[in-house]
Parts: sequence; structure tokens; C-alpha cells
Amino acid sequence: MAAISLERFNLRVGTNLHQHGGVVDEIEGLIRVYKDGRIERPPIVPIVPCSMGLERGVTANDVVIDKFSSLWARIYVPSCPGKLPLLVYFHGGGFCVGSAAWSCYNEFLSHLASKANCVIISVNYRLAPENRLPAAYEDGLNTLMWVKQQALNGSNEHRWWLKHCNLSNMHLAGDSAGANVAYNVATRLGSSGASESTIRPLGLRGAILIQPFFGGEALTWSERYSNQPPNSALTPAVADVYWRLSLPLGANRDHPWCNPLATGVARLRDLRLPNIMVCVSEMDILKDRNLEFCSALNSSGKRVETVLYKGVGHSFQILHNSQLSQPRTHEMMSHIKAFIDE
Repeated sequence: MAAISLERFNLRVGTNLHQHGGVVDEIEGLIRVYKDGRIERPPIVPIVPCSMGLERGVTANDVVIDKFSSLWARIYVPSCPGKLPLLVYFHGGGFCVGSAAWSCYNEFLSHLASKANCVIISVNYRLAPENRLPAAYEDGLNTLMWVKQQALNGSNEHRWWLKHCNLSNMHLAGDSAGANVAYNVATRLGSSGASESTIRPLGLRGAILIQPFFGGEALTWSERYSNQPPNSALTPAVADVYWRLSLPLGANRDHPWCNPLATGVARLRDLRLPNIMVCVSEMDILKDRNLEFCSALNSSGKRVETVLYKGVGHSFQILHNSQLSQPRTHEMMSHIKAFIDE
């Protein structure tokens, strides 16, 4: 797996005062927001077609889900016999950057489809700040309803991937902000106003949260004090910008979309959630927050499996920025396969 150099990202937070009324928010190399509303996202990660760099035996195509909101997805199908689990995946990027067509996700997910023997729908949801939360959650739900509709209609256009799917064995998954999206889509499906018939014939069996991007007004120890390498994918300052650009205007970081524990464990008890696996990275600033989240799920009676990957940081599985990244990524894929196959 090729490494993506974070030296090119140069993840510094800054402001500037020149064209378009000056820069009001910036993560250098990733996103720049101007006072007049203009948004720039430098092409720091290559955008690749669905046919490029696929794992052997995996086919992929892009599909339009909603042309009015420009919602689309990239679907990966491995050459495996029988009906396969369906994994609906949401990419990371602080809700503000990222794409299902980024080369790192194309590589990771085609590999995962092959190793875990599952069909993967990689969702290209709308980004903030143009589309603040809950836009990404709505896109996630709309994707599930679209899959449901294709299945009920017996769509010939989408038979190439539908015929391989065991729709009753569906999992939601994502990394970083994408894990936050997966969790919040799952909670909406598990709210008191929803029922299993909402997405039938789809059957939500589990959620796989890889380094879920949560936050809170009170910082954890790892957010305050953990030593990060100079080119970390996520720093406290970078997280500040992402939350500032993605949460509803006026919301603080104890908003439940940012901090699922802000209203206490009692709210978690009321949710009907599927089995959850949380993948935590030892060197991630989110480590303590992720572990607290797992502990709260356990306390509320939910079934949660916690896996800690030692010696690696945030998004190691797509950045390959450590000598341990490749073996840890293989471990993660094995854990995901085992979780899906339970």
C-alpha cells in the first residue's frame, strides 16, 4: 500500500488577509474558507476513477443516488461465491474534506472488500461548511432508502451488485468523521420513531466505528497531552476547525452530534442500537474519548467490541504513515471480517 505523505498536508491552522475578504478559517493544504463564503479545497489527495488500483478480483463502479443533491457512491464487489454481506461505508475528513474517489479510500476499500468478502457502498456525502450537519446524516439515510428502493424494484441497472448481496446482513461503517456519520445514522434508525420496516428488506446487523470523530467542551487527557508526531492527521487545533465548520451555527461541542455522551448514559439506554465494534488507535488524540464512549455503551447495556491498535495514530489505515501501518491494517481487516461474519 502506498503511503500518503502528511508532510504535503502541512496541517497547520491559520488565517490570512487578502483576496475574497480574507481567510476566516483554514487547515493549510486541505481547506480554506474566505470571508465572502468562497471555499477552496486543494487537490492534496489524488482523485481516481473507480477502475484504478483495485485489488485483484474486485470490480467497482460509481452510481448516482440523488442527482439533485449530487449524492453518489462507489460500489465494490469482490469475486466471491454466494450472497455477501453489505457494508455501507462513510469516509473521513472532519465532515469538511474527503471523497469516495480519493485514492487512499479506493485502495483501502477495494482491499477490504476482497479480504472481508463483502460488497461495499462507499458514500460520497455532502461536505461542510456548505452543508453543515445533519446533511451528512441525511445523505446516509437517503443512501439506505435508495438501496431499499433498488432492491424492491428489482432494478436491472443495479443487478450487477445487488445480486451478490445478502441485504439482511448489512453493516454501517466509517472512519473518523465517517464513523460519526455511521453512528448517527444507526441512532436515527434506532430512535423511538423508527421501526425495522423503515429499511426492510435491509437488515442492520452492526456498526463498525474506526477512530470515531467525537468531541466535547471538556477535553480528555489524550486530547490535551498526548504526544503527536509533527504530521499527525488530527491535532486539537485541526479538530477545532472541523467542528467549527461542521456543527450547526451557534452549537458548542457538547451538541449530541459531537458529544454523544453529553446527555448522559440514560439516552443511550433508550436507543435500539445494533452490535458495535469500535477501532481505537493508541497514538490518536481521540483514544480516551473513544474508550469512554465504549465504556458508556457497555454501561447502557449495548453490545460493543473494542479493539486497540498499538503504535499507530489517527487514520493510519489510509495514510500508511508508520512502519506499523500495514500490519495493523491487515489486523483491522481481519477483525472487521470476523465482526461481519458473527
